[in-house]
Amino acid sequence: MRNNKDAVLDMALTPADTTVATLGQNACDSPKCSGAFVADESGVLVGITRASLARQDAASVFFEEAGSRQKLFFPPHKTKIAIVTCGGLCPGINDVIRSIVMEAHHHYGVAATLGIRYGLRGFIPSCRHDVMEFLPQNVAEIHEFGGTILGSSRGPQSVDEIVDAMERLGIGFCIFIGGVGTMRAASAIGSEIAGRELPIGVVCIPKTIDNDIHFVSRTFGFASAVEQAAEAIACAHVEAVGAPYGIGLVKLMGRQSGFIAAEASMGLKHVNMVLVPEESFALAGPGGVLDVLEQRLRNRGHAVIVAAEGAGQHLVGETGRFDPSGNPVLGDFCGLLTGEIKKHFKEKALPITMKTIDPGYIIRSVPANTADAVYCGFLGRLAVHAGMAGKTGLMIGSVNDHYVHVPLPLVTRERKHIDIASDYWQAVRDSTGQPRFAVSGA
Repeated sequence: MRNNKDAVLDMALTPADTTVATLGQNACDSPKCSGAFVADESGVLVGITRASLARQDAASVFFEEAGSRQKLFFPPHKTKIAIVTCGGLCPGINDVIRSIVMEAHHHYGVAATLGIRYGLRGFIPSCRHDVMEFLPQNVAEIHEFGGTILGSSRGPQSVDEIVDAMERLGIGFCIFIGGVGTMRAASAIGSEIAGRELPIGVVCIPKTIDNDIHFVSRTFGFASAVEQAAEAIACAHVEAVGAPYGIGLVKLMGRQSGFIAAEASMGLKHVNMVLVPEESFALAGPGGVLDVLEQRLRNRGHAVIVAAEGAGQHLVGETGRFDPSGNPVLGDFCGLLTGEIKKHFKEKALPITMKTIDPGYIIRSVPANTADAVYCGFLGRLAVHAGMAGKTGLMIGSVNDHYVHVPLPLVTRERKHIDIASDYWQAVRDSTGQPRFAVSGA
């Protein structure tokens, strides 16, 4: 069976697909004293399973390994680095910012590390946001707090104005912290920079609480989000067992991918049903969600349901509205589900007690846990290494337990989803005991 934990996108890749662009010849010696340098020729094999290596006609494909280089493109004492955070909040953003600043200052001695306020809006003169200058002393404690010290925003901004601002500020390279939408914007900015033949680098760090970016085993903040989600599930379980025919419904983040719902449910064994965007299901009828829920209540007297926010969109229909980032505004499936549950059990004369918990903004606003904090430290440092070496148009990814440079065109093709035919999803079903639901219209 397929394993959804493999971060490699199921696509036919060639060596050309994984080639990372550079700004020019590296002529400066690195000031780092560790000596643990990585050669550009170092690579990480994309596929490691027998099936992925079985094709005799396919050339082996490697990602360039991330890490510090002995020769740099940018002379450190003349180089300014910019950092920008875009999109929604996520545990660990401040940890990443701190890691970038500390690496740039202590190990490279760069001229300045600048923080762009409130996402890409911070580049636009008419928005009138001041630029922050980071020093070790003003980031020393920020990892103790959730959110981002820089602020964030959604929505497109003028690529021309952004690149104009980079030129005015004398930026050597910019580190973008964001999700797939941010990386699409970074890719467009990189194209404009290349069109102007400017020596400005674009490096991305993957940030999405939903864990839906390809070529990243897990995004930072995901482990913290799962930990917080598990606490909400525990509360729902207490509510469910505290009343006859009690139902606890937990709504978790996951617009297009249900990884938080799946992982938290496996981590806390109280969940009896997980509904995710990747799986279509019927509410009513034999084998539908309501039928399975009724069997559970009659047999055990209580039930806990976890639903990702993007689940059941096939049942609520499109809203026709979009958020500032261009994402469709989702229909209220949990509202529909709650109404249908109450209606169903009223007809069955079963006196249920139902409690709904939505911890969404709590989950994304907490500080990073230890595992995420360590991970954020690596991502920040590796982004600085890539930028100083003149690498551009890339994301710091992780493949087969190695950190790699992933060209942005690969990252922005599509989002990562749960494969419901995988052993990962089978593990979710084994943990919850839920069957394969009947499908609407089938």
